Amino acid sequence: MTAARPSPASITLRPHWPGDIGWIISRHGALYAEEWGWDSSFEALVAEIGAQFIRAYRPGLECCLIAERDGDRLGSVAVVRVDAETAKLRLLLVEPTARGLRLGQTLVAAAEDFARAAGYTRMTLWTQSCLLAARRIYAGRGWVLGETEAANAFGVDLVSETWSKAL
Repeated sequence: MTAARPSPASITLRPHWPGDIGWIISRHGALYAEEWGWDSSFEALVAEIGAQFIRAYRPGLECCLIAERDGDRLGSVAVVRVDAETAKLRLLLVEPTARGLRLGQTLVAAAEDFARAAGYTRMTLWTQSCLLAARRIYAGRGWVLGETEAANAFGVDLVSETWSKAL
């Protein structure tokens, strides 16, 4: 039996609750291993990002949004403070069952809206060139590709990218 595909109208965004960051870590580790062949060092990185978010969380300046339908988590995105002017987009994830519904765009837009309302004037993010769907979202929303760097990371050869956007 396959899970029913959610409709965009039935998906809601909410702030993170206890247990959500652990889910984000687990799903990043499992999905990126399955889809990209990345090793557990990626899950360790996401765990470090998640732990830092929980330890240093500043309500009003940072957020983590969970997309869900009927209590099932379908995606996530976080905004973390870099400095008074700059926020960083982190932990973007869309479950395979929710892909094709523009949920990634919805999550990125919500993160941008939060950052703007929190007073940030700029956002940055770090990604990998192979993540084409995410890159299309960023480019389509006016993000600009900055630095790139080839490296062997997470057990594979990758090209990391830094993107930014003026708010």
